[in-house]
Amino acid sequence: MVAAVLAVGWAGLEQQSVAALLERAGPLGPIAIVALMTLAVVISPLPSAPIALAAGAAYGHALGTGLVLAGAMAGAMIAFTLARLLGRAFVVRWVGPMSDAGLLGSQNFLTWTVLVSRLLPFVSFDLVSYAAGLSALRPWRFVLATLVGIVPASFGLAHLGSALRQPAAGGAVWPVLALGLLTGLPVAWAVWRSRRAPGPAGASGSPAQSTKMPRRL
Repeated sequence: MVAAVLAVGWAGLEQQSVAALLERAGPLGPIAIVALMTLAVVISPLPSAPIALAAGAAYGHALGTGLVLAGAMAGAMIAFTLARLLGRAFVVRWVGPMSDAGLLGSQNFLTWTVLVSRLLPFVSFDLVSYAAGLSALRPWRFVLATLVGIVPASFGLAHLGSALRQPAAGGAVWPVLALGLLTGLPVAWAVWRSRRAPGPAGASGSPAQSTKMPRRL
């Protein structure tokens, strides 16, 4: 559904003009895409989906996906690093009070939380990046979870932008919708797995059992 809405919006834009402008920029065009994607992640109100669509329209789904991935990863790492170095007060002022909660849990739980959030289009990409920086999540785990999680959406948007630039773009939405379904499968599996997991140890208040719980960070 998200892909279909984006497709309708993109069809109403001057996508030919946007793509032509990027192509005329020569070697600066790809740099501009990466820079804009980075800014869209670091600066919360800026949307990134139109940039990804433009990347696909100008450079095709393969190169477009690579540029979108590069910009999104750069922005995520900048947001993560800023939060870790400057602390909670800075993040709350920069992003808003919603980031004040941070992320809690073991390293594995935090990794899964970031990964699943990257697969959900309605979860703020930049907010998760800042919140992860406030947590104890190791940087390499954050990078891995983010990279794996954003590949489907990056490819889907770049492919959609590339396909919508073609004369016969009516069927372009279906591959993206199929990709969205595949993206939802690991999310459903994670929810099912979490529901099957046993309740927290030490619920009876036993000190011996509570020491076996993963450390809450």
